[in-house]
Amino acid sequence: MKPFSQACANNQDPILQVLQRVFADRRNVLEVGSGTGQHAVYFAHNLPHLQWYTSDLPANHPGINLWIDEHPRENLHRPRLLDVFDPHWPLSGMDAVFTANTFHIMPWEAVTAFFTGVVGVLETGLLAVYGPFNYEGDYTSESNARFDTWLKAQAQHQAIRDFEKVDALARSVDFTLVEDNPMPANNRLLVWRRG
Repeated sequence: MKPFSQACANNQDPILQVLQRVFADRRNVLEVGSGTGQHAVYFAHNLPHLQWYTSDLPANHPGINLWIDEHPRENLHRPRLLDVFDPHWPLSGMDAVFTANTFHIMPWEAVTAFFTGVVGVLETGLLAVYGPFNYEGDYTSESNARFDTWLKAQAQHQAIRDFEKVDALARSVDFTLVEDNPMPANNRLLVWRRG
C-alpha cells in the first residue's frame, strides 16, 4: 500500500513557494530522506526544470517507488540507497540538496554525519533544510515543546535541534546561511550556500 504523510500534504505548498525562488537557477537536486516520496513527486512536477533525485534507506524505497509509479516524470529519479553514515554518498555533482523533517528524527551523530557527507555531493550550491528548530535553546512555540516531548518518548535520540548547533556544523564545512524562512506549524526552511 502506498504510504501517505498528512504533514507532507500540509507543508508542500509553503515549501514549494520558497524552492521556486531559491532553486530557480538550480538543475540537479538530491533529496536526502525522501520518506514516503510525496515531496519528490510534488516538487518534480512543479519544478520541471530540476532533475530531482530521491534517496533514503532501503526500507523506504518501495513506498517511494509506488509514488513514482503513480506519477512518473522524466525529471524524477528512483531512490538511491543513502545512509548518512556512509562516507561515499551515491551521487556527486549536484547543485542543490534538500531534506525535510529528518534532523529531529536522526540521532545527533547522524546530523553531524550529514554535513560531512553532503560536502562530497555539493562542492558548490545550495542546501535547503525544512523542519522545526529551537533558537537560543528555547522552543519557538508551545506546540513545538509538546512535539519535542513526544519525539523523545518515541526514541531517546530524537529531538528538535538547536539552530545554532546546526549552523555551526554547516559553517564548519564552508556553508553560509543565506535564508531562514518561517513556515506554517512553527517550522523553518533554512537555506545555506556553499562556494
